[in-house]
Amino acid sequence: MNERGYRSVFRAGLFSGAAGIVTGAGSGIGRCTAHELASLGARVALVGRRAEKLERVRAEIAEAGGEARCYACDIREEEAVRRTVSEALADLGRLDFLVNNAGGQFAAPLEAISAKGWDAVVRTNLTGGFLMARECYVQWMKKAGAGAIVNVIADMWHGMPGMGHSGAARAGMLNFTETAAFEWAPVRVNAVAPGWIASSGLDQYPPEMAEHIRSLPARVPLARLGTESEVSAAIVFLLSPAAAFVSGACLRVDGAVPNAKQGRPVANRAPTPEFNGFHLAAKPRVLG
Repeated sequence: MNERGYRSVFRAGLFSGAAGIVTGAGSGIGRCTAHELASLGARVALVGRRAEKLERVRAEIAEAGGEARCYACDIREEEAVRRTVSEALADLGRLDFLVNNAGGQFAAPLEAISAKGWDAVVRTNLTGGFLMARECYVQWMKKAGAGAIVNVIADMWHGMPGMGHSGAARAGMLNFTETAAFEWAPVRVNAVAPGWIASSGLDQYPPEMAEHIRSLPARVPLARLGTESEVSAAIVFLLSPAAAFVSGACLRVDGAVPNAKQGRPVANRAPTPEFNGFHLAAKPRVLG
């Protein structure tokens, strides 16, 4: 790989000969994960709704010496998912992994969420992930008797006030992960639950949320936001041979936020050192 490329903590060539899919690969955690997997030798199918964003990531990966292909797809549409997985399988020849990262939501209290808004978020964060996983399993992993799926969910423990539609969908995805780990074994199915991550997604929220977003580090026991690279490293671990006996699990990457207790404020402390191996990482604008 290009020396200016991804600085992974995993050994070079770890995924040589492997191929798989990363959804939501046009930005944020998906883009970062696709870069890391490609830097480790994997051939990566980049899946997302906007072809131009995927092509930009493909070009970045190629410049760093990796290999990726683009597949524009709305994961909420069953036939589109079936076709996309089939095309990726035909092009790559195998599907050793799926990173179910695509997702999205908007901020709103429960009483203000319409049925249409609820359905849109649930279809993106739950139904779409199920469809992608099912097709990868049925079209390749079941026949191969091997494979690994990582579902990227969210820190939705103790509820998700202000984004209840997303919290419900992510909780459903965790339950799906636990069920699939049993029904689809020996294919391994796990989840990664990012907390507050300094990713490009933070810039998608309305301006009135900016002050709230900038206040988040003070509520994290580790005193900072996480990096895209820290989430990607968790995903790559679960895809790797080191996690060969790990299935049905959820790995939190959240700085211990769910462990903070009411009435016990987070101590004022210096931020812990961060890991950032992504050579193209950029600080979200909202963080200043």
